[in-house]
Amino acid sequence: MSATYTFDVFSSLDGFGATTGNWSGYWGKQGPELLDRRLAQYSQEQRMVFGANTYRAFTRLLASDLEESVHDPWVTRMRNLPATVVSTTLDDLLDWPDATVATGDAIDVVARLKKESDVPLRSHGSLSMNRALMAAGLVDRLQVTVFPVITGQTGVSPIFEGAADFDLELIEQTTLDGRTQELVYRPSLHV
Repeated sequence: MSATYTFDVFSSLDGFGATTGNWSGYWGKQGPELLDRRLAQYSQEQRMVFGANTYRAFTRLLASDLEESVHDPWVTRMRNLPATVVSTTLDDLLDWPDATVATGDAIDVVARLKKESDVPLRSHGSLSMNRALMAAGLVDRLQVTVFPVITGQTGVSPIFEGAADFDLELIEQTTLDGRTQELVYRPSLHV
């Protein structure tokens, strides 16, 4: 049996994963429904999969203060889930409980994890890695949380820049806090 792999990403309406502007986290649009839903999703047993750049960004972000009260509960939960970091540059993981480095090509690593894992796999972020995994047919679920903002001037990290073409089958949709859309798709390479 193959474990399900979910590519989970936050996005502005115009497709950016981050911003350099004066926006706060979640583009300032988080609310109790969003935070409760994230905690419920991350409370399920699963294994996180990160690329090296996203892993480094998360450890920098979380290293400033590991007090649970500083971070949203779902982020604390994510940090305490078992994780695999796919990297050819990291030798040792620091400051992340229960994480291992898997060297090699992400496609090979994730294909192996999908065969061997007893729990679902989830990746939050890791854009270039997940674009490659989608093209290889290894992403079962694409979960896009769309925040009601356009960051045309300050947006960075275009989520699907350089991606292949995909058909998306909508399998779930939820409106959170009356403004944020969580859309879950089953992607398939468009041929």
